[in-house]
Amino acid sequence: MEENKDNNTPKKNKQKFRFNLYWMYGLIFVILMGLYMMNDLSTTKELGWTEFQKLVQENVFEKMVVYNKKNIVEATVKKDKIKQIFNEDAEQLGTSPRVTVKIPSADKFSDFYDKAAAESQISAEVSYEEGEDAFWGVIISIAPFVILILIWIFFMRRMASGGGAGGGVFNVGKAKAQLFDKDAHTKVTFKDVAGLSEAKQEVEEIVSFLKNPGKYTELGGKIPKGALLVGPPGTGKTLLAKAVAGEANVPFFSLSGSDFVEMFVGVGASRVRDLFRQAKEKAPCIVFIDEIDAVGRARGKNANMNSNDERENTLNQLLTEMDGFGSNSGVIILAATNRADILDKALLRAGRFDRQIHVELPDLNERKEIFGVHLRPIKIDQSVDAEFLARQTPGFSGADIANVCNEAALIAARSGKSFVQKDDFMNAVDRIIGGLEKRSKITTAQERKSIAYHEAGHASLSWLLEHANPLVKVTIVPRGKALGAAWYLPEERQITTREQLLDEMCATLGGRAAEEVFFGEISTGASNDLERVTKQAYAMVVYYGMSDKLPNLNYYDSTGQDWGFSKPYSEDTAKLIDEEVQKMVNKQYDRAKSILLANAEKHNALAERLLESEVIYSEDVEKIFGKRPWISRSQEIIEQQEILKTQQITVE
Repeated sequence: MEENKDNNTPKKNKQKFRFNLYWMYGLIFVILMGLYMMNDLSTTKELGWTEFQKLVQENVFEKMVVYNKKNIVEATVKKDKIKQIFNEDAEQLGTSPRVTVKIPSADKFSDFYDKAAAESQISAEVSYEEGEDAFWGVIISIAPFVILILIWIFFMRRMASGGGAGGGVFNVGKAKAQLFDKDAHTKVTFKDVAGLSEAKQEVEEIVSFLKNPGKYTELGGKIPKGALLVGPPGTGKTLLAKAVAGEANVPFFSLSGSDFVEMFVGVGASRVRDLFRQAKEKAPCIVFIDEIDAVGRARGKNANMNSNDERENTLNQLLTEMDGFGSNSGVIILAATNRADILDKALLRAGRFDRQIHVELPDLNERKEIFGVHLRPIKIDQSVDAEFLARQTPGFSGADIANVCNEAALIAARSGKSFVQKDDFMNAVDRIIGGLEKRSKITTAQERKSIAYHEAGHASLSWLLEHANPLVKVTIVPRGKALGAAWYLPEERQITTREQLLDEMCATLGGRAAEEVFFGEISTGASNDLERVTKQAYAMVVYYGMSDKLPNLNYYDSTGQDWGFSKPYSEDTAKLIDEEVQKMVNKQYDRAKSILLANAEKHNALAERLLESEVIYSEDVEKIFGKRPWISRSQEIIEQQEILKTQQITVE
């Protein structure tokens, strides 16, 4: 956790003012409504002094205002006298129709009014005011329009300068790439990237070319125009790109594929053009596009089926900029994706992405290196062994290993320990794989017994079958959504035979088989097992060609483009596939039942042991069933490595 250097307490992020265009529209509407309410649109009629004197004596005015400076009288007409003066109905003249008259002077009007009031009964109210200057009258009349114009200019300048939402409406076509240069304070180097030796070698060559281009150009070589990092999530593709940025000492533009996507038409292509314009100005440089599948998805053959043509326009512009008529010398494109199979073929061709660097899940030795990196900032004791942890985490990515180390530190801190120990790491692995323990979940005695026999069935078959994954740990303590769980140590192999798949399928069905054999009934607890077995059997028949009636056939399109919405086989073949899958699963289920019946006494002893202690390990299974007669391939590799180490020590 990072701490503020200036103050021990972290600073609260101040909420910034966010502009919304609708606020401006609402403000303009309120001002216009105010002007409408303030402005009196009543009819005004100008009279002569003589006619005005006659009307005053007839008492047609309700109120009169005398403006001394302008020598003008403004009189409001009584409602019952409006038609007499204006010859129109009051509804058509506004709320208070008035008349104005130019008088000789305020004194003359006062003498006239006093004389008329003495001779006639006049009820009009008279008031005297200084009046307004003509200049201020003009200012007041045009002031609302000036205010509106100033408000409009203010908001337009704010939007253009980036103060509005999304970086400004006038900057919407600008690229959102983040620029890293050699003066950046935080740098990631290749030393911070553990494992990935082959991938690092590929990108190190690009960095070497940028640092010393003459070494390659003297022999006629050309710098690669692009490199695509492909691999599962969490394997370190983005981290590898950060290391390139830290090592290259050249400008590095970083952005995501989704940064090109916008609701406005033509914005994506405009941002691509602006990105390459900036890159050319700072060449030699590197442009990194993370998750490029957001804009690089394969274009459809039927234009009417595409719901977003803007994405295709962005892709077309990207293809043109990467290898068009224009020169992009000195600009290298790095991109990362975990869905290379859906990318457009034109994007993957040589000349655009010359190299595809596969970043796979780490093997045993690479996991050991990754643990070494993530264990550096953690306080550990002598019980923690990086090699042991690497063996316990097969199939884990670099992000998973980082999560294991962090969870272990949190578990140790929660227990009040001064150091993170081996048990904390094992608990962290269990929590990540199976979820949090739920000892408070209520289960009946019969349910606990059923769960124990179910999990003991898995453990027994995995121990008795040659190609099944060796057992590590079994528990009947609920974790996550599971009422019980078993941990295995799968072999790290590159290819899998039919016998290995069938043994794994048989071991997976061991829980359901144990319920039927020893209780005479089945439950819903095996739903996850059945799902895994069904998918595996379907893959064996449809993808791997391991069926007796459908051998050597593969109905899988790795590109995801050729078959579309239709199945690549007939209805009769689909029926045959279903029959083969059912036959394969039933055969392994019967096999599991027969093995459990032959070893019923040992299975029951294992289940009772599990009921008693709730958790058992491979050592407990070995005491009941004896030593496992088969040695896994991973164990063979470990033993060979130990022999090689001993030989090296002897030679030295």
